[in-house]
This record gives sequence, C-alpha cells and structure tokens, in this order.
Amino acid sequence: MKIDSHQHFWIFNQSEYDWIDDSMINIRRDFLPGHLATEHGKLGFDGSITVQARQSLEETEWLLHLAESNPIIKGVVGWVDLQSVDVYSQLEKYSKHTRFVGVRHVVQDEAYDDFILKENFNRGISYLEEFKLTYDILVFPKQLPYAVRFVEKHPDLTFVLDHIAKPFIKKGLLSPWKEDIQRISLFPNVFCKVSGMVTEADWHNWKPDDFKPYLDVIVNSFGTDRVMIGSDWPVCLVAGEYSKVMNIVLDYISGFSEEDKSKISGINCIKAYRITP
Repeated sequence: MKIDSHQHFWIFNQSEYDWIDDSMINIRRDFLPGHLATEHGKLGFDGSITVQARQSLEETEWLLHLAESNPIIKGVVGWVDLQSVDVYSQLEKYSKHTRFVGVRHVVQDEAYDDFILKENFNRGISYLEEFKLTYDILVFPKQLPYAVRFVEKHPDLTFVLDHIAKPFIKKGLLSPWKEDIQRISLFPNVFCKVSGMVTEADWHNWKPDDFKPYLDVIVNSFGTDRVMIGSDWPVCLVAGEYSKVMNIVLDYISGFSEEDKSKISGINCIKAYRITP
C-alpha cells in the first residue's frame, strides 16, 4: 500500500483559515477527498493520512466524518485540547473511531519556543500511549532543541516529526537544523515525514536539487525504516502541483532497493500510525 502521510481537507472561509493570505490565493478554496483521489490516481497512491488544519474538536469530528465515507482516508491525525482537564474523555471518545490514529497541536505558532515542555501539555501527551495514538510534532528549527527534550520525556510514545522541522531551504542553510535533527533521530520512537519542503523553498524558482542536502540529512539520520513521504497537499500547491511535489522524494529514492522504496512510500506510515492494511 502506498500512502501519502500528510495532507489536509478544508471548506474555505477566511475567518477560520486566516493564515492563508493573499500570497496563497490559489488555495483559498475548498479541498475535499474527491479532489485528492484524482491526484492519488496519477501516482498510484492508495490513500493518505489526513491531518488537522484547525485547532478545534469540531475539526476532528469533521475529519472523522469524512473518513467514514471516503476510503482513501487511511487515518486521521486530529486535534484535542491536550492542556484541558477533560483531555482524557476527549481521547476516549474519538478513539472509538478506528481511523483516529493520532493527535497534533500547532506548536510552531505558540508564543514561547519551549511551549512543548509545558507541564499541562505533557500531562495530556502522556495519555496518548494508552489509546495507541501517535503524536505529530510540528515545529520550526528554533524549537527543535525543545522537541528533543520533549521526546525524551515520553520514551514509549510514537512520534512523527512533520515537514522535516521546516529548515531554511530557501536560504540553503543546514545548521543548526542538521545537528538537532541528528539528535532527535537518536530516539527510535521518532519517525519523520519528508513533506512540506517546497513551502520552505523559493516557491516560484525551486529545483529538485535544492532539497537533496536536506533529504540526505534525514535519510542518513533516520535511515529508511523511519522516513515517510508526504505531500502537505493542498498547502504545497502554492509552490507546485501534487505530482511535481511528490516526485521530489520519489525521484530521490528511485535508486533505493524495492524494499526501502516500499518502506518510505507506505510501510513506515502504516507502522507509525498502526494502520490495518
């Protein structure tokens, strides 16, 4: 099974998606499963992991509702209020749905770089293992050192690092991102999505070679057992069509063994999110 490990759906309105500004005008519209199924077909992908775009319980419920009638959705990474005293009951409720596979909080937008180490937040995180859920880490490079300490607190929980932690690809910078990636990769319970790279590059002038140094760091650090391909569709459309974006990684791994290509294209995603094929 080939799985796109990271994409979003939304019915666009400006108040709920205010981060989609005028520079992203081509994604200021609705994106639903039927649109994505067409893109999957072009590359022979079987489905995807749908990830929250809004931080609300309504978002989680809506995505799970979509999953009920759209078999291309292999899993939903939703949002719950991890700092709430009610978080356990929220997890209990949504975990009854077989396609609820993980949780994400938009840590990158928090005011304090060390937010991910907050006591209340980590209390909520500690419940995820009981429900066999994975946590997606969404951070900027400046927050990676705190993410390393965060992961260390939860050695038995499966983590997935989103968008290779958004390095400064447009500027061609590797350090200190590279060294922090090497540190976080030492924890065997951390996977990494090679996704979201084009939005960190020059949207209109990027070349596939721009990403090779970053992909080299990720594969050399995590190996081929903990890396998974993801599109970040439809956000990626600000910098390239679905096939073009996915082919950055597919072309990069084209010389890998068939086993390793299968791992990166689906097997690792199935493992990280405990998906039943």
